[in-house]
Amino acid sequence: MKTVFWLFMFLVGLAGVVIPITYLYTASKLPRLESEFDVESQLRHRIEGDRMSVLAGRMDQGIRDRSSVTFTRPDFSRMPKDLVALYIRQMECPTYFQTPREDGRAWAWRLFAGVTLGKAPPGDGACERRLAMRIAREMGIEGDLQLSVAAHRLHAFFQKDQLVAYDLSIIRFERGVIGVEDAARKLFHRELGELQLSELAELQLALPPYGYYGDIKACKNGSLIRQNRDMLLQDLAGYALVSEERARNAIAQPVACLSVK
Repeated sequence: MKTVFWLFMFLVGLAGVVIPITYLYTASKLPRLESEFDVESQLRHRIEGDRMSVLAGRMDQGIRDRSSVTFTRPDFSRMPKDLVALYIRQMECPTYFQTPREDGRAWAWRLFAGVTLGKAPPGDGACERRLAMRIAREMGIEGDLQLSVAAHRLHAFFQKDQLVAYDLSIIRFERGVIGVEDAARKLFHRELGELQLSELAELQLALPPYGYYGDIKACKNGSLIRQNRDMLLQDLAGYALVSEERARNAIAQPVACLSVK
């Protein structure tokens, strides 16, 4: 028994040395991730470059298109709250904003489990980690260990609402169409803030985990779009994220893509 005990203590001590060294070495190989400014700068470079490459191939673009190249800092206050509610529900995180930001020992255990065991402990912290990893991936970071360390660095200074705002602003739909504001203009020919609840539910179908962007853009399978849109609205009301009356009114609306064609 003593042998087993000392072997266990040796392994614990070894892990206490190896894991921090591995973390620090991995962090040293990542892009600078000390503040929101670092993240914003790197995302701006990648996203504006992508949008500009599309614009450069067209000779008849107007001022509006040129101004749409700019990547602006995501602002949660400008995100439609109904879209946020739809998004966190479809992430299976309906209580995301009802629980405190995960920190301290709980987050340390999540980082350890993610790096060493490849597991995601339950709780809304899993949603925070998933969002942070998506942002890190858009910055060009790859590999499970690198993404886990980058997510930890991002989580150190991003609040819950910032994680959602950034994630919604960097989702890629097609070349040059990045973020929900681009998608709103492309699919509905209107600004994101002008969309009604029924339209936001259709937009949610273009987002993860559904990915119906192509169908909505081409207005294919209108009956299926409506069926799934109504399911999202009923589900949203079921979780009391919108009132039942608002959900019913939205369900009564026709499929938006049919009316903009």
